[in-house]
Amino acid sequence: MSVVKEVIEKVRRKDAGQTEFIQAVKEVLETLEPTEKKHPEFVKAKIYERIVEPERMIIFKVPWIDDSGEVQVNRGFRVQFNNAIGPYKGGLRLHPSVNLSIIKFLGFEQIFKNSLTTLPMGGAKGGSDFDPKGKTDNEVMRFCQAFMRELYRHIGPDTDVPAGDIGVGGREIGYMYGYYKKIVNAHEGVLTGKGIEYGGSLIRPEATGYGLVYFVAEMLATRKKDFKGKVVAISGAGNVAQYAVEKVNQLGGKVITLCDSGAAIVDEEGIDNNKCNYIMELKNVKRGRIKEYSSKYKKVQCFEGKSVWDVIKEKGIKVDIALPCATQNEIDKEHAEALVKNGCYCVAEGANMPCNLDAIKVFQSNNVLYGPAKAANAGGVATSGLEMSQNSLRLSWTREEVDKRLLDIMKSIHSSCLEAAETYGNKGDYLAGANIAGFIKVAKAMISYGIV
Repeated sequence: MSVVKEVIEKVRRKDAGQTEFIQAVKEVLETLEPTEKKHPEFVKAKIYERIVEPERMIIFKVPWIDDSGEVQVNRGFRVQFNNAIGPYKGGLRLHPSVNLSIIKFLGFEQIFKNSLTTLPMGGAKGGSDFDPKGKTDNEVMRFCQAFMRELYRHIGPDTDVPAGDIGVGGREIGYMYGYYKKIVNAHEGVLTGKGIEYGGSLIRPEATGYGLVYFVAEMLATRKKDFKGKVVAISGAGNVAQYAVEKVNQLGGKVITLCDSGAAIVDEEGIDNNKCNYIMELKNVKRGRIKEYSSKYKKVQCFEGKSVWDVIKEKGIKVDIALPCATQNEIDKEHAEALVKNGCYCVAEGANMPCNLDAIKVFQSNNVLYGPAKAANAGGVATSGLEMSQNSLRLSWTREEVDKRLLDIMKSIHSSCLEAAETYGNKGDYLAGANIAGFIKVAKAMISYGIV
């Protein structure tokens, strides 16, 4: 049995029940088998065993008071997975589903994603099972302050620099940073995704969605295709999905779907810029539900309780490109088979691990271009890294400069994936290429430090 397979089995035993984490470890490590023979020094130093163990896992209670004066208690997490190439870096997720398995899977993926960006950032993730939906601004503020009362002990501009994730946008980052600044009496680059007025970066809100589309454009170019006239299915309705729609429109494509946890909408006419602006107002300001879109635009179909991929499977909707931007494991084998049957030839992940392993196998066996999350959605953390750089320099770059750097990074990630895939015998396999390219850099850094 290979070292990689032994490590996967060990994780299954030691972390039984942590299904998302085990899935992520299996998906990454299986593609790393070709590195064993080329790098016996990794085997000797037990790099494969060490890289699946977080450097520390912090779990804490978060008591706060709601608007009716009742005490509420949530659980907070920060998993600092690996800082071999830079300070820990990764988002904070606020969602009822948050548990240790999900935070560990996200932190593990973040190691390789951050490595691919070429920027000096380690991998981490954090969050809480707090649900900001339906809460008032004051309740969100009190929760964020209570959360930061513990988290501040474990983060810093050269130690760990969290960012936003699901449920954590500009409002939440503002509350957290304001409280951090108050506690430590310092204005420093310890959170990214900050407002422009207090150290944020231009293009940061757009970065994950824009970067995803930039990466897909590079993938399409390998088959002499582009976005012009292509029908695109996007899931989700949050930050990533919104800006993916905006950038697809700019490049001449037509997005026909979006969804949230309550419903999916299909707009065969296309979600143009005016409609996209309405969605941004609906979701970001009014914090409404996507089904309201179908009330405003009468030709739109709304499917309550369904995901975009459910609707495509059941209705046989034809799409060229699929960009899952909602959450983990949203596309299963049946969804993947339906996409292939309906003409989809390119899938790239805007969310983290939205396609399960069976779905990925369907795409790869049908010659579908498949862009894994750690490569395709790395634009967000890349621009977070650029925000860190600007904070360190006490400078702000223009929108055009940040966007150009983002485009260059996504092109570099694309090239790194293809180069690593070919070097290790998996030509054209973006999944293997992304995992191997991200891993090699971190592994070599770990070797340099000795056993620490």
